[in-house]
Amino acid sequence: MINRLGIENLTLMGMPPIQYVELAAELGCVGVSLGLTSMPFERFGFTNVNLYPEWSLVDDLKLRREFKAALADTGIAISLGEGFRADPTLDVSEKAEWLDILAELGGQRINAVSIESDRARTIDQLGKLADMTLDRGMQFTVEFAPPNAINSLSDAISVARAIGGGKAKVLIDSMHFYRSGSKTEEITAIDSDLIGYAQLCDAPWEPVDAKPYLMESTFGRSVPGKGDFPLRDWIASLPEHVHIGIEAPALADLLAGLSPGDHAARVVAAARALGA
Repeated sequence: MINRLGIENLTLMGMPPIQYVELAAELGCVGVSLGLTSMPFERFGFTNVNLYPEWSLVDDLKLRREFKAALADTGIAISLGEGFRADPTLDVSEKAEWLDILAELGGQRINAVSIESDRARTIDQLGKLADMTLDRGMQFTVEFAPPNAINSLSDAISVARAIGGGKAKVLIDSMHFYRSGSKTEEITAIDSDLIGYAQLCDAPWEPVDAKPYLMESTFGRSVPGKGDFPLRDWIASLPEHVHIGIEAPALADLLAGLSPGDHAARVVAAARALGA
């Protein structure tokens, strides 16, 4: 069986990059997703959460060089670059430096979401970002989530086709997929070439409290196999070429004393047990 399993930045809550890729290698993963800075907990209202020292691959050139060496030493790939979106307050051209850095580090693909309510501008901005990404030798994916402007699998496919030219593929996150009302068989019904990446986690079918969707999905998902989603079938339905990144953040467990390494080990083992 092809090893296509990785662990996502959100699962480790912004772990410093060298420690992150070394842990991924120890766990037998082949890739990681990456934002270029430490996680800004204060943006979400967590003013006293400091799991790690702050870091930046944008500003710290020494760290960037050392991280590039760590990628080479471990054989871990940056399977997904994160932190990109269509947004009414900015133009995607402002992210050119981030794309340059991810390309320099060997990033394989870039993912983007949309919080832009103007449909035409969403397509224009993501199309521009797709061109910028492909010009740097990377692939481009569009992600959907129930609260976002692109909020379903069919919607993401529509946007990818509107961008045109085969420039954009779709990222399928298991939580967003099932919470948006999709069924497993929809994956096998679409052109497999449209699927560019998958993110794996578990969750209840319905939220267990009144926590906003963004907070739940960012800080409190379930270990694969511990929620309600039919993940074994979901994994089996994905084309063999599609990388699977485990995105299962559990901030409450980390704050209660579970080490990030132990959390990563348990979600990787759970994913393997489901066939990933």
